[in-house]
Amino acid sequence: MSTSPTERSYRALFAVPSIRRILVTMQIARIAQAMVGVAIVLFTLIEFRSPELAGLVTFTSIAPGLLVSPIAGALLDRHGRVRLVILGYFVAMGALVLIGVLALSDALAPPLLVAITAVSSLTGIFSVTGLRSLFPLIVPKHLWERSSALDSNGYVVATILGPPVAAALVGIVGGPVTLIAIGLAYGAAAVAMIGIPDPRTDAASTGRLLLDAWRGVVYAWGNRTIRGLGFSVSVLNLYAGMQAIVIPLIVLERLALPAWVVGLLFALSGVTGMASAFLFGRLDTRGREWSMLVVPMVVTSPAVALMFVAADPGVGVAVAVAVLAISLAVTGFLNGPLDISLFTVRMRRTDPAWMGRAFAVSMAFNFSGYPIGAAVAGPLAAASIEAAIAVGVIACLVAAVLAARMIPRQESPATATGTVG
Repeated sequence: MSTSPTERSYRALFAVPSIRRILVTMQIARIAQAMVGVAIVLFTLIEFRSPELAGLVTFTSIAPGLLVSPIAGALLDRHGRVRLVILGYFVAMGALVLIGVLALSDALAPPLLVAITAVSSLTGIFSVTGLRSLFPLIVPKHLWERSSALDSNGYVVATILGPPVAAALVGIVGGPVTLIAIGLAYGAAAVAMIGIPDPRTDAASTGRLLLDAWRGVVYAWGNRTIRGLGFSVSVLNLYAGMQAIVIPLIVLERLALPAWVVGLLFALSGVTGMASAFLFGRLDTRGREWSMLVVPMVVTSPAVALMFVAADPGVGVAVAVAVLAISLAVTGFLNGPLDISLFTVRMRRTDPAWMGRAFAVSMAFNFSGYPIGAAVAGPLAAASIEAAIAVGVIACLVAAVLAARMIPRQESPATATGTVG
């Protein structure tokens, strides 16, 4: 297949060597990741009847990996991405199968569950960061919007398929068997990744791992765009972490509905997000990134506030479900322009020699709000679901203010390269 060197179509993107296989592998893993997000919460709520533990497990399954992200980024830059992505998938498989087997054997205590999820998260950052940092290295710049749209839609497709399948499996075969099945999906992704060539890069390395990791942190902090994204998106993700705990609580406890309803609600946000990502992925985002970040954050706040209505015990079940559906549909749609502008502006304003470390630090910083939001929402929602929702509403507004003030509207040399001392 031959295409023009400046053609901006998806056909041109699919002509990039290895891109099809990478996208398929990424999709398998992301569906598994989306399933875990729902399955681990439902498993913990059903197995241990504890919102607090559900929030803690969600936190430990993510946070330790975020803390070691600078080291992970340095390893990605020095030793290649593909082999470390494969390692992350195999460790995830082992952890989930272990949890499932221990639960079936009645040998899984809460401290052990927390410990296993914490250990597995340490290598999870390899797969998440490694795949995303591959795109700007193998995809031509004029196709970055298209690759960002597919990247965003990879999460969206996972959101459509993962949660309802996970919730249905938990209801049919139980949480332990569901976790084992998800682990096997990670194993399949690892096998599919074997043999994909690693792109050659000229990484800025000192030859010392910890120093390289520290320099990656300094570079990311000195890059105004990465720093601004980190503060704003991490605060925004507080609402996402809250939502991961509050939606199952409302559906299972307040409305007394089966687990599959949780999956369908999260899938709805994926459907609207997919439509939005394809719509905005056709745009040239240059000069529009700032507004495509700030405006969705502002509008997300009232959409999240709709959850107050669904949480009201005086509201009927049908109305509550309809309101939750509207809230998730709107927030899902708003994720489209936000994700595309975030992914693309970060690629444009990061030096290729720092892709692994900068992306690892940036993605960890951005996503840090999710496990914190889940950890806070667990005990908070156990006392008051409304208080947990209020945290999410406020987080969206604060995130919009931070984005508006901290993210440069236009790229400049200092913004693009950062500084390293």
